Amino acid sequence: MPDTGHTADPAAALWGLAAAQEGPGDTLRVVLLVSLVGGALLAWFLLRGYGRDDTDRGDDDANA
Repeated sequence: MPDTGHTADPAAALWGLAAAQEGPGDTLRVVLLVSLVGGALLAWFLLRGYGRDDTDRGDDDANA
């Protein structure tokens, strides 16, 4: 009678090894997402007053 206790499915063994490996996948994904959102907020903050024309306020004569 053959001993079948030691013969495992090679695909199951590879899945087990792949699941046990840790890597920067989730951390890198979070860092990338936060940096993109931060970059968008920084661009909005810096560019929000770009289109305003602050030279014509009408109170130039008050200080003269």
